[in-house]
Amino acid sequence: MVSVVAPRVESLSSSGIQSIPREYVRPQEELTSIGDVFEEEKKHEGPQVPTIDLKDIESEDPLVRERCHEELRKAAMDWGVMHLVNHSIPVDLMERVKKAGEEFFNLPIEEKEKYANDQGSGKIQGYGSKLANNASGQLEWEDYFFHLVYPEDKRDMSIWPKTPSDYTVATSEYAKLLRQLATKILSALSISLGLEEGKLEKEVGGLEEMLLQMKINYYPKCPQPELALGVEAHTDVSALTFILHNMVPGLQLFYEGKWVTAKCVPNSIIMHIGDTIEILSNGKYKSILHRGLVNKEKVRISWAVFCEPPKEKIILKPLPELVTEAEPALFPPRTFAQHIQHKLFRKSQDAAK
Repeated sequence: MVSVVAPRVESLSSSGIQSIPREYVRPQEELTSIGDVFEEEKKHEGPQVPTIDLKDIESEDPLVRERCHEELRKAAMDWGVMHLVNHSIPVDLMERVKKAGEEFFNLPIEEKEKYANDQGSGKIQGYGSKLANNASGQLEWEDYFFHLVYPEDKRDMSIWPKTPSDYTVATSEYAKLLRQLATKILSALSISLGLEEGKLEKEVGGLEEMLLQMKINYYPKCPQPELALGVEAHTDVSALTFILHNMVPGLQLFYEGKWVTAKCVPNSIIMHIGDTIEILSNGKYKSILHRGLVNKEKVRISWAVFCEPPKEKIILKPLPELVTEAEPALFPPRTFAQHIQHKLFRKSQDAAK
C-alpha cells in the first residue's frame, strides 16, 4: 500500500496562500462556534478552567493534605481538566523542553523529514501530519512530533531528534519527573474515591507498564483561522495527559454546553483526566471534550504527554468498589486497544452519517 503524504501544514502556511484548502475547512455546524482565540482568551465572564495548587499534595499535616486532595477531586469531577501550579517540576527544565522542541520545529522541513513517521506501515513515532482517517476526509491545521518517552527501556532513541543537542537530555529528565508527578496525582485521586492509595496506578499498569507518550503539536499561522481547527473536538484516551505550551492560547474545553477558552497561566502544567480514569472511576472523574483553535498572528506549540496503560494486558472497566445497584457500571470491559478501536469506529460512523 502506497501511503500518500499530505503536504506539511507548515509549508502550506509559509507558501503565502490566502485561503486554506477545502479539506481543512470545518463542517458548517462547527463554524458557528469558532471565534478569535485572542478575544476569547480575554473573556472573564462565565466558567473558567480551575487552577489547582499542588504544594500540599504530600503535606505531613493530614488536614492540609486533605484540603489539597479535595480541590483536586472537585476539579477532576467537575471539569476533568485543570492548570497545575507548584507541581514540583522546575520551571527552567520546562523552558529547556520547550526551547528544544521549538528549535527542532525551526529546522528546515527537509531536515525534519528525516524523522518522518509512516502511519500506513504502522510506524507512528516521529514527525508527521494528520492523515484523513475519517469518512469526511477532514484534516487538522497542525504538524507534530510523536514518541514514547518513558519507561526508558522502551524508548526508540533512533527516532529522537539529534538537533538540538539538549533535546534528549531535557526531554528525558522531564519525562522522569512527570512520571513521579503522575504517581502523586493518581494516589490523591484514588484516596478521594475511598480506594487504596496505589489502586489507580496499579490499574493503569504501575511503574513497569504505564507508558508516557509525548506529542509536540505545532500549529502554524493560519490565513483563515475562523474556518479551521488545530485539533478537532475529542477526549483523550489516556489515564492522564500533561500539557506545556508556548503561552499562545488555543485550547478550548466543552463545559456545560459551551466552548470555554483556557487562559495561559505562567509556569503551570495543564492536566486532563483521560478516558481510562473516567472508565475506572465509573464516570466520577470526567474526560472532557476539547479542541484546539489556530490564529493568523502566532505559531502555537504544545507539548502533550499521554500517560497510557498497556494496550492488551489490562482490562479497563469500572472498579468493583465503585459499582453498586444504585450506580451500575457505565462502561463495558475492554482492553485499551479495544477502547481506541471502539472510538475510531464510532467516529467513522458519525462522519458517514
